[in-house]
Amino acid sequence: MNSDELMKRPLEMLEEIRAFEAKDAEELERFRVRFLGAKGLVKELSAAFRDLPGELKKEYGQRVNAVKKAAEEKVASGRLRFGEKKGKKKADADLSRPVQAFQPGSRHPISLITDEIIDLFRNIGFNVAEGPEIEDDWHNFTALNLPPEHPARDMQDTFFIQRDPDLVLRTHTSPVQIRYMEKHKPPIRIIAPGRVYRVDNDSTHSPVFHQVEGLYVAENVSFAELKQTLYYFVQRMFGEDVEVRFRPSFFPFTEPSAEMDIAWKKGGEKKWMEIMGCGMVDPNVLKNCDIDPDRYTGYAFGMGVERIAMLKYKIRDIRTFYENDIRFISQFKSAR
Repeated sequence: MNSDELMKRPLEMLEEIRAFEAKDAEELERFRVRFLGAKGLVKELSAAFRDLPGELKKEYGQRVNAVKKAAEEKVASGRLRFGEKKGKKKADADLSRPVQAFQPGSRHPISLITDEIIDLFRNIGFNVAEGPEIEDDWHNFTALNLPPEHPARDMQDTFFIQRDPDLVLRTHTSPVQIRYMEKHKPPIRIIAPGRVYRVDNDSTHSPVFHQVEGLYVAENVSFAELKQTLYYFVQRMFGEDVEVRFRPSFFPFTEPSAEMDIAWKKGGEKKWMEIMGCGMVDPNVLKNCDIDPDRYTGYAFGMGVERIAMLKYKIRDIRTFYENDIRFISQFKSAR
C-alpha cells in the first residue's frame, strides 16, 4: 500500500464510524472489538507509521487519533443508550414485592467501652492524648524507669522491629504520657487510650489489646486523690454498690504502687479480679521529662479495655473479641 492509500484509509474509517449505529449491545461490542480491540483496526493504523515518510507522519497521526476518538465516543454513547434501556426494563418489575429488611450494623464492645471510659474521665477534666504505636526504647522503657538491664522488662516482652532493634511495638500507652510531659508543663491531666502489644495469648491475654492510661501531675497531688478518682470511675462503670480493694504492688514508673481489684461472683463464691494498676509517679520519671519532682507530684493508672468489657458484659474469653462472629457483635446494638 503506497503513501496516498495509507493517508486515505483513516478518513475512510472515520466516515464508517460516523455512519455506524448499533442495533443492540452485542452489535456494539463487535464494533468495539473491530476498531479498538487488541488486534483492531486502530492498532493496524498505528503500525503503518513505519511505512510513511517523515513529512507525512504528523498529519497521519492526527487522523489516526481522530479515528480512535470517534470509535471510543461511539462505544460510550452506545453503552449509555443500551444501559438506559436495561434500566427501564428493571423499572417495570413488581414494585409491590417486599424488600429485604435492612440490617443495621453494631459497634464493637471494645469501642463502646473505650468511649464510655473516655466520657467518664472527660467529665472530671481529663483530656485525651495519643501517640505512635511503634515506639523507641526511650519512650517505651528507659524514660519510664526501665533501663535495659531491668528485670521488669521481661514482664512486658514485646515485638521488636527487625531492621532497628531500638524500635518496638509499644507494650503500654505510658509512652504517650512521656511524650506529653516532654512538650507540656504541669498541671497535666490526660488519659491515653490505644492499642498495645505483648507476647501473650490465652483466654485472658491477647498479643494485641487495648489500654486506657491516666496521668495527673500538679502541685501537692496525693494518693488519696488517686483513690477517689478510681472510686468515681468504677462506681460509674459498674454501679454504686461495686466492691473494690487496693493491693500493694510494684511498677518501675510509680512509687508507691498498687493494683485495684473488683469483686465478682462465680458459682455463688466471691472472687477478685485485677482491673488496673496505679500509683504515684516515680520522681525519676518526672526528672526524665524535665519536670521538677521537688515541686510537682502526680499519679498514674492504667487499665485494659478488654478486661473492663469482660467484667461489664460477662465475657469469659478475651479471644471472643477478635473472632469477628456477627452473632457476638450483634448483641451490643443497644449497649449504649
